Amino acid sequence: MNGLRVVDFDYELPEELIAQTPPVVRGASRMLVMERESGAVRDAAFAEFAGLLEPGDLLVLNDSRVIPARLFARRTLVRERERPTGQIEVLLTTEIEPLKWRVLVRPGRKVAIGERLVFSDASGAMMLEAEVEERGEFGERVLKFAAVTDFFGALERIGHMPLPPYIHREDESADRERYQTVFAEARGSVAAPTAGLHFTPEILEEIIERGVRIARVTLHVGLGTFAPLRVEDVADVRLHEERYTISAESADAVNAAIKEKRRVIAVGTTVVRTLEHCAKVADGGELQPHSGRTSIFISPGHEFKVVGGLLTNFHLPQSSLLMLVSAFAGRKKILAAYKHAVEEKYRFFSYGDCMYISPAE
Repeated sequence: MNGLRVVDFDYELPEELIAQTPPVVRGASRMLVMERESGAVRDAAFAEFAGLLEPGDLLVLNDSRVIPARLFARRTLVRERERPTGQIEVLLTTEIEPLKWRVLVRPGRKVAIGERLVFSDASGAMMLEAEVEERGEFGERVLKFAAVTDFFGALERIGHMPLPPYIHREDESADRERYQTVFAEARGSVAAPTAGLHFTPEILEEIIERGVRIARVTLHVGLGTFAPLRVEDVADVRLHEERYTISAESADAVNAAIKEKRRVIAVGTTVVRTLEHCAKVADGGELQPHSGRTSIFISPGHEFKVVGGLLTNFHLPQSSLLMLVSAFAGRKKILAAYKHAVEEKYRFFSYGDCMYISPAE
């Protein structure tokens, strides 16, 4: 890793460039096109993306669906005869097993092991109930929810879309659609795979008509995406685990593309992490269909086995995702591209514009 520090991935970003809302029309974002090898950049629009792909390319999407993971509960103190107390904000982060979740609570100082949390709808009817089983640092807890007929249905009724902390507003009804890709299927993410937010059914159809093949993987995005890195050296970075699945159909599509030397284009860093993790599991062999958990951290020095091109949004300063794109195209080239994006007033982060790092010829 050449002794890189987290601060080596910093850049100046004016607050006003952080997108607070999606573009009025889905797919109307700007796109910075960067040549992976040379670092040369040019300004474009996402509407041009299909034209940058070639017949035979394999475009890989993450079909994870964002759940309304931001909840509000009342604490119930067992030692005080189950007297309800003040409201607690609960953010689901990782599903450990069915009905057992790692969460963040706020304020968390007084939420102790053994307490029960009650989640109600607007009428006051209890929808969910959970017990605090473990306590961690920085407001982290493990909750075990009581058995319920339809857990995710209850979330849809009482939960809020988990907009990132840099979006300084409450979620709105429109976010139920816009903070979700048009190809989302498998429920489980607590943050959107944001590179996919730019696609419309029409753009996907245009891509297919060009002879581009499409495959899907699932990686349920956790809040580790936004968690600040609390170390100084890149070598010390550790990420939370996230659940993923690669189907037989998708594994076959990726294996065929590699064998036939066709380009594999990842839509988002979540797809990069899934494919590169699966390649690591395969250990030089073909990718196999399976499900699992990954905490893969990709930083400069990583040798990419699968991905040749990348569509991605702009990432937070000093973040693991900025390190990933720097590993893919070079730290200095990426930081120079980000400087250009700031100067040209691109919109940053989840609801912002995108960047396409084109494969080396």
